[in-house]
Amino acid sequence: MSTRNLKHEVEAQLAEGNFVKVAGAENQAEAEFLQGLLREEGVPSSLRRARGFDVPDFLAAGPRDVLVAQSDVPVARDVLLQADGGPLVPDSAVVASPLRVLAGVVIAVAIVALLVWLGTEFLISAQALHWVLRG
Repeated sequence: MSTRNLKHEVEAQLAEGNFVKVAGAENQAEAEFLQGLLREEGVPSSLRRARGFDVPDFLAAGPRDVLVAQSDVPVARDVLLQADGGPLVPDSAVVASPLRVLAGVVIAVAIVALLVWLGTEFLISAQALHWVLRG
C-alpha cells in the first residue's frame, strides 16, 4: 500500500471515529518520533493536538495525542512499551517540587541575612576600634 493510500485510509478511519489514543507527547517532534516507531512496526497512526491546545498559533508546540485504529491498539501498546527505555529527560533535569524550591529560597535568604549581619557587625567593631585607637 502506498503512503498516499495509507494516509487516506488513516484519515477515513479517523473521520469514522475508529481511532483510540495510545500515547501522549509533549510536542509535535516527540509525537512524530512515536508515530515513526509505530510506522516501523506497520501500525498506521495519526496525530492531533491535545484538547485545549487546538490553537494554530502554537505551531509545533503543545501536547499531541497519538491515535491508532481500535484493532491496532494491542500492537501499538506493545511497540510503545518496548520502546520505553525510561525517561527521555535525565533525572537531574526534572523540575523540583515546590517544597524543595521553597526550602532552597529559605536557605538562600538565611545565608544572605547572616552575611549582612556579619558584615554590619564587622563594620561596627572596626569603627569602634578606630575610635578607641584614635582617641
